[in-house]
Amino acid sequence: MGSASLPSNPWIETPLIESSALSKAAGCRIFLKLENLQPSGSFKSRGIGALLQHSLVNHHNPNVVHFYCSSGGNAGLACVTAARTLNRPVTVVVPLLIKPLMVAKLRNAGAYEVVQVGENWKEADTYLRERLLQNDEGGVYVPPFDHPEIWEGHSTLISEVVRQLRDQGEEGADAMVCSVGGGGLLCGVLLGLERQHCAWSKNCKILALETEGAESLHKSLQQGQLVTLPSITTIATSLGATRVAQKAFDLAQKHGIKSAVLSDAEAAMGCWRFADDERLIVEPACGINLAVCYDGRLKKLLPELTPQSKVVIVVCGGSNVTLQTLMAYRNDYGWIEKSTTNDADIPSTLSAPKGVMHEK
Repeated sequence: MGSASLPSNPWIETPLIESSALSKAAGCRIFLKLENLQPSGSFKSRGIGALLQHSLVNHHNPNVVHFYCSSGGNAGLACVTAARTLNRPVTVVVPLLIKPLMVAKLRNAGAYEVVQVGENWKEADTYLRERLLQNDEGGVYVPPFDHPEIWEGHSTLISEVVRQLRDQGEEGADAMVCSVGGGGLLCGVLLGLERQHCAWSKNCKILALETEGAESLHKSLQQGQLVTLPSITTIATSLGATRVAQKAFDLAQKHGIKSAVLSDAEAAMGCWRFADDERLIVEPACGINLAVCYDGRLKKLLPELTPQSKVVIVVCGGSNVTLQTLMAYRNDYGWIEKSTTNDADIPSTLSAPKGVMHEK
């Protein structure tokens, strides 16, 4: 099967927009790469879609390929969405703890089958490999983040950003912000920047963010070796990889990225303030990227930024969020807005409850 016979890419080119509200809040020029608009609702449409394409091109009989994925989160949804575009079936095996909302989204997206088994991801993945995959000659396993073709897919984001900045009359970006779970997105960003033949891509500062309770990359960089977390204890469950990919760790060291850790409260705050400022909802794994724009956080992490500096934030998206979820976050973490900067030019400042809902 040749690549010419494949359908179009199972991901889209997403907009890059300059945000007036977030720029005002951050004290520099903020550009949003809206990966939340991908067909699956997250950036994972790129990497997972590229892996599926590669698998079909290199399979001796692509017409019998049946994809198998053990992610009940954004990777699983990206797999189902991409497989549907490529006209191939996909079975998703998820642990029993996965919320009914995500199971419904997987089925609605077109999964051939959604199987719930096991108390955790490892048990679900073992069932997939030993009971399903090995009994299907056309079965192809789809990992959530740790695969070269996934990184290649994510790197397409950078080529778009380079062109979109140029089309807007901008010479480049001074910094990029992305969150880190298993490290697939970070790999794509760094590999993409390596391949660009422009001066700014070599000097662009990368700010990699994690939440407390999922900071596997941060701890690994601190200790100079890969660290496996004993458990995941954060509301940002999409960042819940106990061990970051080796490639992500190697690239992070090579490029000297800036790694930082935010609290669950900050991640949640980023979600509801972004909803107020830009009318878009994202989950906490993405909210941490937006939280740094508020109340001086970005300047503290990257003090070299000036009002003219251009920062691209990857709005990675995520589907495990509803309006009810955002309301619950604001009820639980509203106290954090006691430190909200009083600026009437930022919409989410005016809508902030100022922490009156709860005392910490």
